[in-house]
Amino acid sequence: MKKIYYEKVGHEYVPVSEYDSDYMDSFPKGNHLVMCYPGGKSRRFNIDPDYAGLIAAGRVAEDAISKKIVEATEIRRNSRIPKKLTPGQKEAWDKLVEEFGDDAKQLEWPSAREAAEAAVKALQEEAQVLYSNEAVRKAYDHFILMCKLTKEQIAES
Repeated sequence: MKKIYYEKVGHEYVPVSEYDSDYMDSFPKGNHLVMCYPGGKSRRFNIDPDYAGLIAAGRVAEDAISKKIVEATEIRRNSRIPKKLTPGQKEAWDKLVEEFGDDAKQLEWPSAREAAEAAVKALQEEAQVLYSNEAVRKAYDHFILMCKLTKEQIAES
């Protein structure tokens, strides 16, 4: 939504600025970081993703990621309204509910996206553990510095 701001000059109002919420909330192609905090938010555009840290944490977190994927893909109840069943399906379903209990009236499996989200969360948790070690943090900071210096040297060549 565009909004025009006016300023009174003499006896008339003159437009002085324009605000476009669609434009202001849009992002260009690339990797961006948005931080929201009490009283404001900040945006950093075209950041370098931490691929090295991601790969390292991924290797260390393989067990944790595997466990999260197993947990995230377990069968679960579906909260949607069930479709009408045939008499044979109804009989089979009643037998299933009898075995599983009344709270298992609807079952579903999570999507691949949900499993991936659980895996990424496990990766983030593992990275936090790694970065909490001062030696790992300093080594990582040194690695990033070397990457930036090397990038600058290549750009100058």
